[in-house]
Amino acid sequence: MIPAYLSKSNDFSLFHGDCMEIINSLHDCSFQTIFADPPYFLSNGGISIQSGKVVCVDKGDWDKGGTPEHIYAFNKQWLSLCRKKLKDDGTIWITGTYHNINTVATCLAELGYKLLNMITWAKTNPPPNISCKYFTYSTEFIIWARKHEKQTHFFDYETMKYINGNKQMRDVWNLPSIAQWEKSCGKHPTQKPLALLSRIILASTKRDDWILDPFAGSSTTGIAANLLGRKFVGIEKEQQFTDQSIRRRLEIDDPRIAEKYRMKINDIKILELNRMI
Repeated sequence: MIPAYLSKSNDFSLFHGDCMEIINSLHDCSFQTIFADPPYFLSNGGISIQSGKVVCVDKGDWDKGGTPEHIYAFNKQWLSLCRKKLKDDGTIWITGTYHNINTVATCLAELGYKLLNMITWAKTNPPPNISCKYFTYSTEFIIWARKHEKQTHFFDYETMKYINGNKQMRDVWNLPSIAQWEKSCGKHPTQKPLALLSRIILASTKRDDWILDPFAGSSTTGIAANLLGRKFVGIEKEQQFTDQSIRRRLEIDDPRIAEKYRMKINDIKILELNRMI
């Protein structure tokens, strides 16, 4: 299958289509890490605050929920396909909220993955809860799992310790949501910050490793991977986000922009200033 976009340096391949079909077509491919931000199935007419304005939080048809049985089957299918593409010492990261993360964890266990951590991403700048009937939603969860129950996985423990002030990094990460400079090519409704993806990639890959993202969105995973000297394969079903991904990747072909972004990501900045990468 021909990608919708391939960077000149061959380190960023983006496919447009359904990940269930495309993953199967990636013959002879294996990945050190897979990052997945699957649909949370929360587009049910809710509202929130963005830039001081009340807005609908519906993301699109791709995020509209189904029955619990449908959501379970969906998650089990793509997780099963991804497991076949992981290297034996590889790991997978999956984002979610309390709405979907337990189903994901169940599917992982049933498929033979070994759950390693449940990271809590504590957002330092969450939007307010305008109903005033609940606590402010300020966290998301990230499951980290390896392919095999007993075979060990790669973890760059020393780098994680170094960027955490030479202390063991905990499973609570205080990181902001996306900043304005990350929206230069448009905004995806569930876009994750480069700071989050950079930490994940630094923790679980080495330079030149391949990373897969089956729900690429605006390809934050790919941008972070390339800024860190890793290689990326992404799959995105929506044309508008495929186009946005391409614009973002073309943007960092300018080395001045790439370096500016690296210096805005605290983990990378610490490592670069101390010549650790």
